[in-house]
Amino acid sequence: MHTEKELLRKKIEDCRRKLIKVATAQGFNSSETIRLSQNLDKLILKYQKS
Repeated sequence: MHTEKELLRKKIEDCRRKLIKVATAQGFNSSETIRLSQNLDKLILKYQKS
C-alpha cells in the first residue's frame, strides 16, 4: 500500500518529466510549460507540507 507521500512523489516525478519534454519541444515561455511548472510547484509544496 502506498502512502500519500509516496503517491505525491510519483506525481512530482511524472510532472517533472512531462515539463522537461514540453519545455524542450515548445520552449520555456510556452503557456503549457508555464502551466506544468506551476502545477509542479504546487505538488512540491504539498509534498513538503505532508
